[in-house]
Amino acid sequence: MSERREMIKPESVLSIVRQCSLAGVHRSGLYYKPVAESEENLHIMRLMDEQYLKTPFYGIRRIKHWLTDQGFVINRKRVKRLMELMGWQTIYHKRNTSKPNKNNPVYPYLLKGLEINRADQVWAIDITYGPMRKGFMYLCAVIDVHTRFVLNWSVSNVMSSQWCRQVVEEAITNHGRPDIINSDQGAQFTSYEYISLLTELEDPVKISMDGKGNESKKQLSLSKILT
Repeated sequence: MSERREMIKPESVLSIVRQCSLAGVHRSGLYYKPVAESEENLHIMRLMDEQYLKTPFYGIRRIKHWLTDQGFVINRKRVKRLMELMGWQTIYHKRNTSKPNKNNPVYPYLLKGLEINRADQVWAIDITYGPMRKGFMYLCAVIDVHTRFVLNWSVSNVMSSQWCRQVVEEAITNHGRPDIINSDQGAQFTSYEYISLLTELEDPVKISMDGKGNESKKQLSLSKILT
């Protein structure tokens, strides 16, 4: 459609109406220019994006209340539009949460007291947030803990389990498999998409997850390892 609009020339011998008719372009479309997001909306989306890392289970209503508490005057319709623009995927709590969810298992932490002294013994995967001038991005990376070599990485504006799976899958394809892979207990790393990749290999990878308050998260985070 944009190519056809570029064909319309005001200086042509044909009228604008006739040119639009021949090109199959609605005349009003010639004068439409996409409106950029306001500075306030960009600021709100950045705050929402940071909050997602803490409360991915928040829906429209709770985000609206949270933004109101931050001092913004904002209605539900605007919150919904910004969430859709960001690709916000609410992770809902399920009923009977005291019962184990077979699709979202939490694995024990395997690195306590473990001497890591060779390559491919332990990999770590983590996601870090990267704010930008007019948006936001996430960086997911897989790192060999012993060599500190970044085995694979990817950027995205949406955190998803399929994205994390792809990052690990490409690392295994290019570098072989580790004995253990360590992550936090985030929804992406307890999902079926991610777990099944590791457990359904011919030689399964042992899965290790940081517990709440575990100091290893500080030791194995991207910001720590990449410096």
